[in-house]
Amino acid sequence: MPSPEAAFPPPADLADKLDRYEALLRKWQGAINLVAPSTLPELRRRHFEDSLQLVPLIPAGAKVLVDLGSGAGFPGLVLALATGLETHLIESDQRKAEFLRAVSRETRAPVTVHARRIEEVAPFPADVVTARALAALPVLLGHAARFAGPHTVALLPKGRSAEAELTTLPASPKMTIDLHPSRTDPDAVLIRIEGFARG
Repeated sequence: MPSPEAAFPPPADLADKLDRYEALLRKWQGAINLVAPSTLPELRRRHFEDSLQLVPLIPAGAKVLVDLGSGAGFPGLVLALATGLETHLIESDQRKAEFLRAVSRETRAPVTVHARRIEEVAPFPADVVTARALAALPVLLGHAARFAGPHTVALLPKGRSAEAELTTLPASPKMTIDLHPSRTDPDAVLIRIEGFARG
């Protein structure tokens, strides 16, 4: 089990930066469908707190994080603010990518936004790969493997489909899968996978 939050103590100005992030999201939401409108009344819990609960699952010593299909920045941009990790947000929708850049400028988040499809981004090694609501697990791990080394960790929040999706993963003696209950959604689970790198 990874060492909990002490490995990445929250910065003193995290709450202020999340306030600015939320204000920008609500402002841009009128023009771009960044999050489901039904989640707006519980924006903090459904998106910010949901992302922050991944922090204790990040291995101590991690330096680089890749977030696949970042959308409005969950969980990748929130994790960048909370941990200070060098974070790469991959989002092919140009308008969403511009939103991510706007938030990163306003909050001074340590992120690089790649406004292209995952398969168009040249592979580079990452310590952590995240994705939320992007694709089924076998597809996700295929994408994640492009950025994985032998010690890379994938952190993948999943909903009710998690159990069924886990049964579709190919058996591998190298792969370790740990499940952690979500603190923000009783129907969700946080999946932590190691040993999924190709070769």
